[in-house]
Amino acid sequence: MIAAVAALLLVGCADSEADPPRIKSTVLPGVAPTPPAQGAYFGAFVEPSRFYRGKPGELRAVTGFEASLGRELDVVHAFREWEQPFPRESDTAVMNSNRYLLLTWDGTDTRAIVSGGEDQVIRERARAIKATGKPVFVRWQPEMDRSALRSRVNSAADYVSAWKRIRALFLQEQVDNVAWVWCPTAAGFAADGDAADYYPGDEQVDWLCADAYPGSGSDYRNVAESIGAFMEWAKARPKPVMVGEFGVPRSYAARRAEWLRKAAQTLQNPQIKAVIYYDSDKTGRTAGQRYSLGGDQAATSALRELATTPYFNPRNLPVTST
Repeated sequence: MIAAVAALLLVGCADSEADPPRIKSTVLPGVAPTPPAQGAYFGAFVEPSRFYRGKPGELRAVTGFEASLGRELDVVHAFREWEQPFPRESDTAVMNSNRYLLLTWDGTDTRAIVSGGEDQVIRERARAIKATGKPVFVRWQPEMDRSALRSRVNSAADYVSAWKRIRALFLQEQVDNVAWVWCPTAAGFAADGDAADYYPGDEQVDWLCADAYPGSGSDYRNVAESIGAFMEWAKARPKPVMVGEFGVPRSYAARRAEWLRKAAQTLQNPQIKAVIYYDSDKTGRTAGQRYSLGGDQAATSALRELATTPYFNPRNLPVTST
């Protein structure tokens, strides 16, 4: 099995006519999540305070969000701390449905990882993910380029070394149902940013990703401005792109629907293969940092338009013959 994965890492999968030739799958099809041949997966993070209420498996928060959009999500996003047990009942419910789980796994001190001091935690997580037998996206320590995380990320070199050690331990545990998602901030690709310094290398990453927010101020900024520099950087690499988090702030008020309709156009980029809306107000101290669409009918309607666009429904698109 591992030999098969290694072979795919070297040669990739056959490209479809709908994809640019550079986009290749570097995981085992049918075992780990692969990019759709056409279009992009649509997913969301739904605020945990509304997440999986009632008896296990009902997915009430997710299904409620889906009902507002008129479709089932392709990807459900969940956040877990470094030592937090996995899977939770909610994770299992997602994996047992038709949805992919996107697991954001926050990190710990990178130098402790590199020294081997966290090997037990890493192996436990690897075995737990392998035991699910389900395809899982793993996004380890996103937004590592933020200055607020410097105390545990330390340096770009430390981060890269930690990433490589985690992947090596997963390989030793023969985990092949993971697609590895590398996800700094989109803002980190601006002229004064250093996000690219944290890149572990093409052979280490299955999906390129960026979290694309317009900023916490009140000035209007569309998603094209937010992801432009990142997409220019990504064009040189044969990887599918995920927009791991995006959202329109409440501070945009009546312009939120307009912002989402423009985003629907921008995100239909042939290299973008997954987009994940961040439906939460919990961590935002101001309206510029709150992205839930709850109570905003116009914005919800605009996101519904995006979510039901054929491009973001790849499982329902007709397959183009090759």
